[in-house]
Amino acid sequence: MNLKPETLTRIDEVITHYPEKRSGTLPLLHLIQEDVGYISDEAIEWIAAKLELQPINVYEVVTFYPMFRRKPIGRRHIRVCRTLSCALMGGYKTCSKFEQEFNTHRGEVSPDGEVTIEFVECLASCGTAPVVMVDDELHENVDEAKAKEIADQIKAEAAKRG
Repeated sequence: MNLKPETLTRIDEVITHYPEKRSGTLPLLHLIQEDVGYISDEAIEWIAAKLELQPINVYEVVTFYPMFRRKPIGRRHIRVCRTLSCALMGGYKTCSKFEQEFNTHRGEVSPDGEVTIEFVECLASCGTAPVVMVDDELHENVDEAKAKEIADQIKAEAAKRG
């Protein structure tokens, strides 16, 4: 595994918090996903070896929790809530607008590698539906026009990066 030194330090520190190494599975998965963006087969085997488990014990945790990704995503992660309030207030149109703006489909990486768009379950802001998370930032009342503004901002930031 090619993890950042600070991730390796945090992993070694986190393991000491649990009387049984197995309990460190979830935190290690989060740390690795935060570092590399997804959980590869190599990561599953690495964690299993680190925690003295069988790879199937890590794999079952990865596949149980929907927040773990099994393949790489774009540099920016757009998550559109599709739960009842957001669906009723136009969440599906919001998602379609993002797909149109980035020429991609849900769950895929855009052709320029910039974004991945996904539907997610409740983002806990039903009163301001539809809601969208871009990376770790919550956007509320995101209709198609606001989705276009957000997409334009993401494109401008990407162009600035070069």
